[in-house]
Amino acid sequence: MNNEIGDNDENGHEYTLDEALAEVGFGKFQVLVLVYAGLGSMAEAMEVMILSFIGPSVKSEWGLSSGQESLITTVVFAGMLIGAYSWGIISDNYGRRIGLLSVAAVTSIFSLLSAFAPNYISLVVCRTVAGIGLGGGPLYSAWFLEFVPVQNRGIWMVVFSTFWTIGAILEAALAWTVMPRLGWRWLLALSSVPCFAALIFYFLTIESPRYLYMNGMINEAYNVLKKMAEINGRELPSGLLVSDKVIENEEMTSSEETQLLSTGRNKNAISKPGFSSLLMLFSPSLVKTTLLLWMIYFGNSFSYYGVVLLTSEFSSGEIKCSSAILNSHILKDSSLYIDAFVTSLAELPGLILSAFLVDKVGRKISMLITYLCGFMFLLPLMFHHYKIWTTALLFGARMFIIGNFTVAGVYCPEVSHLSSLLL
Repeated sequence: MNNEIGDNDENGHEYTLDEALAEVGFGKFQVLVLVYAGLGSMAEAMEVMILSFIGPSVKSEWGLSSGQESLITTVVFAGMLIGAYSWGIISDNYGRRIGLLSVAAVTSIFSLLSAFAPNYISLVVCRTVAGIGLGGGPLYSAWFLEFVPVQNRGIWMVVFSTFWTIGAILEAALAWTVMPRLGWRWLLALSSVPCFAALIFYFLTIESPRYLYMNGMINEAYNVLKKMAEINGRELPSGLLVSDKVIENEEMTSSEETQLLSTGRNKNAISKPGFSSLLMLFSPSLVKTTLLLWMIYFGNSFSYYGVVLLTSEFSSGEIKCSSAILNSHILKDSSLYIDAFVTSLAELPGLILSAFLVDKVGRKISMLITYLCGFMFLLPLMFHHYKIWTTALLFGARMFIIGNFTVAGVYCPEVSHLSSLLL
């Protein structure tokens, strides 16, 4: 039975998941995982960026009010709020792969259906459900990071974030090409292609070893680690793969109990969480961490998506004419697409900056620097500027905000994992 999970050495050596991942290293296996997770991230970025383009076009075609136009965007974020909690619970209860499948299916189907919406109400409903799917976007990064050794997470999270930037740039270029010629329906349809690609290639995914490990499925976790080691041309440590808690409490655990833990499902492992896991976030030991992490993501999300939407608003505002004339010519004006494309390019230097800072100066100092610089670029936008200065300010703000978002993507999971171990 022991041979299914490891080879006992004479000293009965025990090792944890993080120790196993360190031995496996970052290799071909993780690159394959990165490609799929990156595809999902790219698809999410394209669906979010599309919000900058379809509103004015739909408003013009269907004669919508400004409130109705805004609702098309608002419902997507409302759906993302619902999805962010729902997909987390599903992936914790049923596994990361089930979560990934559900997210890809919901997002792709309803993103495509949005292109065929016959009226305003059906479009709002489709965009709401698509937003629920988009709320599961963080599953891609969480799934990817659970295959990555601790010492490599900083730089590879930055590399992973590059896929989001590629998606944002592609969407701006796609809108620039498609919207003036084919209209918003074609843009919605073509933008859903990466979502369907994530759904089609789902069968190539594998369950996260950390999910298996944290739920006591040590045998299954070992098999995944063994496959990773084979593909990377490495070897697992000799001995037994055991729970972190067994290592920490070794003096209180008998050898017989350790053997049972290593060869079967851990009866004392963390039970599958449901809504009670949400309540746990507000326990005395976690409430401070929970609120601080919420503040970080609230600030990043508010700023990032605010800049994306401000780009379309400022670009539309450049046309000094009545709203009727604006609506009839908005598709012919290229300033929106140019500005969206240029500001999307800002994410590339932002990623390079975060890659330099995240391991050189640390996570917290990196976030402090990028928050401060992002604020300095956003503040002048309160006042009117020439178009070139407005675009430059949006460029700088987006560069630092995406840098902060990337560093937070490394920092927050690490803090959350540490807090869970202290429970």
